[in-house]
Amino acid sequence: MTKRKRNPHIGSSLDEFLEEEGVYDEVTALVIKEKIAFQLKERMKAQRISINRMAQAMKTSRTQVHRLLAPSNGNVTLATLQKAAAIVGRSIRLELV
Repeated sequence: MTKRKRNPHIGSSLDEFLEEEGVYDEVTALVIKEKIAFQLKERMKAQRISINRMAQAMKTSRTQVHRLLAPSNGNVTLATLQKAAAIVGRSIRLELV
């Protein structure tokens, strides 16, 4: 009878697993961006703001708005997020915890 190798991650939390894999910060940032993109899309839909109208209000291109709303695109500046949030009547709140 051969011994089965025990999975070292059984019993650990997701946070611990991500830290062990060295991707915790990257995954956390992506999740935050996905949540903000989702919230912006929902507010735009509720207010009937099109991509074109959002781009005009932000004084940017539709391509930039698509990048802003793309859940997987983490390369968005805080200034861009603040501008988009203001257009849909919201604000961005950051805090150190």
